[in-house]
Amino acid sequence: MINVSNSTALIVVQYYFGDVKAVEKLPDHINANPANLMDHRKMARLLLRAKILPTGTEIDLDVIAKKISSTLKDGIQLSKYTKDPLAFGLYFITAEFSLDDRDGQMDSLENTVRAIEGVGEFEVLGASRASVDVK
Repeated sequence: MINVSNSTALIVVQYYFGDVKAVEKLPDHINANPANLMDHRKMARLLLRAKILPTGTEIDLDVIAKKISSTLKDGIQLSKYTKDPLAFGLYFITAEFSLDDRDGQMDSLENTVRAIEGVGEFEVLGASRASVDVK
């Protein structure tokens, strides 16, 4: 526990909860446990678009997409995918993933996808924050 002033509590509550009126009624000093404040925050989600190239033209992209979807872990989800032509009968997967905005998620996704048989290349096309739900 730490002892914080009312102005510090105001900033913390505004940042984590967005509610200023609750702090206006607090005494001059309060005891706060910083670890408990993080429990009330919902982790932001990232949307990531990636290009996944197969090792050859004989690879079934639907099978690769199913393998990717079934092997993902740590809150990572394959939202949707499309098969797009590259050249000379070779197609690639444009995949959209949803993952938590925390350390290690991108590496976990990339390592999982690259480990699947038939995946030749994995390239991130873009990433953006999906939403933030702070209460």
